[in-house]
Amino acid sequence: MANFEKDAKALLEHIGGSDNINAATHCATRMRFALKDPSEADIQAIEAIPSVKGSFTQAGQFQVIIGNNVSEFYKEFAAISGVSEASKADVKQASEANQSWWQKAMTFLAEIFAPIIPAIIVGGLILGFRNILEGVAWEGLGGQTIAESSVFWNGINHFLWLPGEAIFHFLPVGITWAVTRKMGTTQILGIVLGLTLVSPQLLNAYGAAEALASGEVPQWDFGFIQLDMIGYQAQVVPAMLAGLALGYLEKFWRRVVPEMVSMIFVPFLSLLPAVILAHTVLGPIGWWIGDGISTIVLAGLSGPLKSLFGFLFGALYSPLVITGLHHMSNAIDSQLIADTGTTGLWPMIALSNIAQGSAVMGVWWLTRKDADESQITIPSAVSSFLGVTEPAMFGVTLKYIYPFIAAMLGSGIAGFISTTFNVQSNAIGVGGLPGFLVIHIDSQMWFWIAMAVALVVPFVLTLVFNKVGFLTDAGLNFDIPFFNSKSEKEA
Repeated sequence: MANFEKDAKALLEHIGGSDNINAATHCATRMRFALKDPSEADIQAIEAIPSVKGSFTQAGQFQVIIGNNVSEFYKEFAAISGVSEASKADVKQASEANQSWWQKAMTFLAEIFAPIIPAIIVGGLILGFRNILEGVAWEGLGGQTIAESSVFWNGINHFLWLPGEAIFHFLPVGITWAVTRKMGTTQILGIVLGLTLVSPQLLNAYGAAEALASGEVPQWDFGFIQLDMIGYQAQVVPAMLAGLALGYLEKFWRRVVPEMVSMIFVPFLSLLPAVILAHTVLGPIGWWIGDGISTIVLAGLSGPLKSLFGFLFGALYSPLVITGLHHMSNAIDSQLIADTGTTGLWPMIALSNIAQGSAVMGVWWLTRKDADESQITIPSAVSSFLGVTEPAMFGVTLKYIYPFIAAMLGSGIAGFISTTFNVQSNAIGVGGLPGFLVIHIDSQMWFWIAMAVALVVPFVLTLVFNKVGFLTDAGLNFDIPFFNSKSEKEA
């Protein structure tokens, strides 16, 4: 058994002594501290300690990577420092004193997504693989996709859509459940609410943009008012707002309704108004915003400031994915291809996905000695490079914030290049590294240059931001249950 006494003494000294520690604990590989004054920690000296494999600050917590022997290290540290072990919840609560109001708000949102991130990662890998099977035409297969050229792979492609659809199309169900879980309200009501957002009775969200444009949206007709029957498949903001409405309604009615009849009236008075709000106010607001974005995008692609537009769209596409409003881009791409034979929008989407994967690889490089973190970063990066960025954003870049900014800047620069040199795509393809396969032959050179920018810039900026401390204390403090089960047992 290793003797960590010397290293534990050094860590205590360089962290500012016992008086600078509000609370301390550990997980599977890291020491976690809530420090009174984080500036007293000598990062360079701490990382020079032989047992230390790295350190970082996240959401007010100072974390020191020790490795699999962290529990033994903690025993030595506790004996020397006199600091008693706190739970992770205690350390988290103590560290909130170092957080700004927006960090607290973002952490709340992050904790809604934390329980569903394992499913999102699985879904990302599945959709990325399906992109290869059905979205890439290979010359060696006579210009056909793998799915078109093989009965077996066509069957695999269709079968994989079963879990893929369940994860992404029905994502609102997971979100509304997670909101009620976070708020401590009735989780089954959250699940039911989510199901009403993705019911097969409704127009699928993926076809809503075209249906709205053509005026072919089914409606509920109440005589004096008509409501569009639009679903919210893969939509984040409407589901989150609906879940919050349900949670607050339930909390209100539990305070007002007598306990003897609460089982009857509280669920009814909570769920039904939440469903009505979702389909009359909250959801339509999301579509109205999306319609406005579509108009701006079409004007930007053809206007005199298209280079500036390319930078802005490239930088802001990832935030659109978070909201689910990015689905509007499919209708724009389809219309442009029908009118002109090509689209200049889709190449920027592919570049944005690549940029997210590159930023994740930057995080992997910084945390490569942390086995727990690698379980998330590696599959998330693969998913992004194959065209699905939700695992990367919800599992990595948004958790640390500064990699997300790095990805936005890299994507913005790549988008600037794409629109300045009129990069065009012949079709909607795989929105990641294989995207070059559908780029128009005249645009290939500049797309490869833009793709190199999307690969290099986010990776480098992630490392630079970490080195200079840019937004390194702005991260969100949440655990992903599937990956942290071991940590919870050891903490």
